[in-house]
Amino acid sequence: MSEPVIVGRLGAVYGIKGWLKVNSFTEQPDGIFDYQPWLIRDGKGWREIQVTGWKRHNKSLICKLADIDQREEAQALTGADIAVSAEALPSLPADEFYWRDLVGCQVKNTQGYDLGVVSQLMETGSNDVLVVKANANDAFGQRERLIPFLEQQVIKSVNIQDRVIEVEWDPDF
Repeated sequence: MSEPVIVGRLGAVYGIKGWLKVNSFTEQPDGIFDYQPWLIRDGKGWREIQVTGWKRHNKSLICKLADIDQREEAQALTGADIAVSAEALPSLPADEFYWRDLVGCQVKNTQGYDLGVVSQLMETGSNDVLVVKANANDAFGQRERLIPFLEQQVIKSVNIQDRVIEVEWDPDF
């Protein structure tokens, strides 16, 4: 099995019967409940757990987990990452990709300058941003570059097979 994909985090305990708040990282917040079973990371590693119920509460989501029936049991899980196996994620068309597929890709500008490697992505209000860790011997003294993920305008091509992203970007910026 490949490395699990984190899709959310368990929040504070809700009530006395073991319910927990859920912080979802999925595009549609309640979409997190479409994936079963969840993998929860505790001190011993990942373990499978079933969601036996969930509902909206105000602007939040709460869930009931199998075999967690008391507040104290639920308290031990607060802050735990929620993950699913990568195989559980839907397949994408050939021209689409998940953010996790971009992490580790080499970023080069259209002139062939090696800008570094994608270390993470950030979501901003207007567009997503590639966080590119520059090479140790970067000629422009950059440690990190923030490159907006604007297809056609900045992002010229993404080749997941070769792990290369071509961008229209000044290396001095």
